[in-house]
Amino acid sequence: MNEIIKKIEDAQRKENVDEFKVGDTVRVSAKIKEGNRERVQVFEGTVLKRQNGGIRETFTVRKISNGVGVEKTWPLHSPTIEKIEVVRRGKVRRAKLNYLRNRVGKSAKVKEVIR
Repeated sequence: MNEIIKKIEDAQRKENVDEFKVGDTVRVSAKIKEGNRERVQVFEGTVLKRQNGGIRETFTVRKISNGVGVEKTWPLHSPTIEKIEVVRRGKVRRAKLNYLRNRVGKSAKVKEVIR
């Protein structure tokens, strides 16, 4: 990779990225701009996938809101993400949980890791 691109990416990389995996239930605090005001909105759901690596890494979170599935994808090192909290750890055997999109109710749950 070009050294100039590498320097630019290193400058935008977050130092302390929270540790979470696919299957975990996370609470993402994202900054939302409304006109000239800025506020923090929380999005809580299950991590379906993590893609790519390095500065370009993204993750997708899915939640059920009023009976409708809602998914959001964020860049991991985005400045709009204030923090990512892990609510509970999930036990999964897949890298991508696309099968959860077709499920509703108890079958859409991920088993919790008990420590």
